[in-house]
Amino acid sequence: MSAGPGPVARRPTSPTNRTGRGLDREIARLAVPAFLALVAEPLFLLGDAAVVGHLGTRELAGLGIAGTVIQTVVGLCIFLAYGTTAGVARQLGAGQRRGALTQGIDGLWLAVAMGVPVTVVTAVLAGPLVGLFGAGDDVNDPATTYLRIAALGITPLLLVLATTGVLRGLQDTRTPLTVAILGNLANLALNILLVYGAGPVPRLGIAGSALGSVIAQTAMAVALVAVVVRAARREQATLRPHAAGVRAAARAGVPLLVRTLTLRASLLVTTYAVVLAAGATATSDEAVPIATHQLAMTLWGFLAFVLDAIAIAAQALTGRHLGAGDVPATRAVTTRMVQWGVASGTVTGILLAASSPWLGALFTPDGAVQGALVPVLLVAALAQPAAGVVFVLDGVLIGAGDGRYLAWAGLVVLCGYAPVVLLTSALGAGLAWLWVLFAVLFMGGRLLTLLHRAHGDRWLVTGGTLPTGGRAR
Repeated sequence: MSAGPGPVARRPTSPTNRTGRGLDREIARLAVPAFLALVAEPLFLLGDAAVVGHLGTRELAGLGIAGTVIQTVVGLCIFLAYGTTAGVARQLGAGQRRGALTQGIDGLWLAVAMGVPVTVVTAVLAGPLVGLFGAGDDVNDPATTYLRIAALGITPLLLVLATTGVLRGLQDTRTPLTVAILGNLANLALNILLVYGAGPVPRLGIAGSALGSVIAQTAMAVALVAVVVRAARREQATLRPHAAGVRAAARAGVPLLVRTLTLRASLLVTTYAVVLAAGATATSDEAVPIATHQLAMTLWGFLAFVLDAIAIAAQALTGRHLGAGDVPATRAVTTRMVQWGVASGTVTGILLAASSPWLGALFTPDGAVQGALVPVLLVAALAQPAAGVVFVLDGVLIGAGDGRYLAWAGLVVLCGYAPVVLLTSALGAGLAWLWVLFAVLFMGGRLLTLLHRAHGDRWLVTGGTLPTGGRAR
């Protein structure tokens, strides 16, 4: 039985090099492979797009719609990785590697329990889900075909999330990176083969793209599950599901699900505000600000991978040190990672600002969009250092199992941000001003709520059990 949450106390643990250089090496050891794995994730869909795009515009548009559905469903389940990382890292820090793996196995079973019904619902409702986007039949047909087949990859994708969380909790970010690279290569090769056919393999069109992705995703899940299962067997941890452990993992995931929903809702509100403001401007083409916003968000999302990699290291290290009862080490690592966040955000901000006059030309020949993109990217560049701190502290509190606070903080920020940005857009504010609100109110609100929590001690709960009640045996 693992130790429950208790008073701050120092437990015996392996020596930790708390010098700046030692912490830097430890953070980099986890963050660099995590960053490369995160970058590999969007390449999966880009590989599909590169192959399907040569079939025709209808098929590419259908892929875009179906891919959005899959990404949304899987994205909402990111807590399978985050929650598992925190719980496993705590057990590891408490010196209970067997308990860590037992808890990780429960997370895998939760992924299956969620994935199977979600797969069935998505496949059965593929047509209506695609229809929500309002496209015509010439786009809906290939989108529905792709989604019905691609839905079979949902359970493998959730298993990839869960197993990745287990391995991160065990301080291993290299194995997920290796599997991500091999999975992307397999996906591209299978897409080319199945979409266009070769030899005895028939030409399947967009259905072949979906099938190739499912095969690659399943192979990735099998590889990662095999690694976790081997580790569990070495520690003689049970592979059977335990109802109490699966329920505990689900309970721990609910606050993180709410947190994710608030973040996605804030981004959707921002996009809606941009569309609303564009429609109210009769003197210019409304497509220009919408397209500009989409490009800016795409670039913002890519830069987020750099910062999110540090957050992943924060999850793993925070959970491990709190599991060991080592609060001074937790504080030291948090301080150092915040410095990493500021430094990384400053570098990405400078690079974004310096390249802003030329980035637009990489994506569109439209001079109006290129011109409108520059001031938006300058606003985004100024927000990067704050974003670096936000991502790091978000990871720290996830690693500490402080999901309930993150959920409530997300709701507070959303309720404060949404009315202001919608009212401002209704009054006809330009795109750059909407991005100022995004940076100041949304990112600033997240920064203040996270700094407030990190400054206190309530999140510094030690022991091998998550504060949410997730207990390993």
